[in-house]
Amino acid sequence: MSTTIDPVDLAQALIAAPSITPATGAVFDVIEAALTPLGFTVERFIDGIEPDGPVENLLAVRTGKGPKHFGFAGHLDVVPPGVGWSGDAFFPEIRGDLLYGRGAVDMKGSIAAFVAAAAHTPAEAGTISLIITGDEEGPAIFGTRALMEHMEGRGIRPDMIVVGEPTSVNRLGDMVKVGRRGSVNIWIDVPGTQGHVAYPHLADNPIPKLVRIMAAIDAVALDAGTDWFQPSNIEFTDIEVGNGATNVIPASARARLSIRFNDQQKGSELVTMVERIAHEVEPAAKVLGKISGEAFLTPPGDLSALVAEAIHAETDIMPEMSTTGGTSDARFLHALCPVVEFGLTNATMHKLDEAVAVDDLHTLTAIYRGILMRALAG
Repeated sequence: MSTTIDPVDLAQALIAAPSITPATGAVFDVIEAALTPLGFTVERFIDGIEPDGPVENLLAVRTGKGPKHFGFAGHLDVVPPGVGWSGDAFFPEIRGDLLYGRGAVDMKGSIAAFVAAAAHTPAEAGTISLIITGDEEGPAIFGTRALMEHMEGRGIRPDMIVVGEPTSVNRLGDMVKVGRRGSVNIWIDVPGTQGHVAYPHLADNPIPKLVRIMAAIDAVALDAGTDWFQPSNIEFTDIEVGNGATNVIPASARARLSIRFNDQQKGSELVTMVERIAHEVEPAAKVLGKISGEAFLTPPGDLSALVAEAIHAETDIMPEMSTTGGTSDARFLHALCPVVEFGLTNATMHKLDEAVAVDDLHTLTAIYRGILMRALAG
């Protein structure tokens, strides 16, 4: 295309449109205004209701003459900035070599770089789509999954997808994510009978039962890991009784745990395991599990190879292929086609004074263009 885009300018425009999750509105106006002159057909829709919505989503497609279809996925929502920034979190500012602002790294910067890369990629090379949500940092209920349903209804299915999450660690290009562990949160509620501590025979204390349940769960070793994944781990994240009195046996006790698991486990099976352990101690215990995503792996192949080649061509780095870290929307998108994640360095994501190196935005643009040209030529 004849239109050119400066990734730094676009990143600044996106940062200047506040978009705390769940995001709608102005930030999507910015990205649509950038994509339309490049020949993309842009569709926007809002899904969901409070408290997890409304959420805005955007699907942009530019149909090319080549047979390949490359998809780029990302999110325009950001986490709250917090208190203590050296400037305004939503007033982008270049100081020295760095661009500061919430979303600079996670992940408005990489979205800007990809749009700039698409602007320099011939339309005839092949089809390019952008799958952009306003709900990745939050519950992710009305975001990418809703986009996938929309794409299915329209018959849109990329051959491969890169998610622009900030995967680099020490230098841009040093790590690519080829999979992620699954995640499940589980709540345990143990009932009891309230009573006076001096008359325990008239009450039923739920706390010792909960402690026994927690000890049994904590003793479980799920697996030893695999060639690609670290061992699954169980972590208790909250204990609650809510008893303000020193002389009262409480009526209930609750705990919450989080399990990050590899591809040897399934979320539903882990919930069933916790339920079984809890019921062995207290049959009336209630267990609620919410699965955020299953583990997945994109085995090394054409996609990871071409991404590595594009990175090496611009940085002289051969990236490490990894499955470490938290979850991302790749946990949903891998059902469509091979998916990997690659983006900026993640040292300041979610932190005060989030910042990206200006040079990295230009280098990432060149890498993304290299990925596009290799993918569409394949």
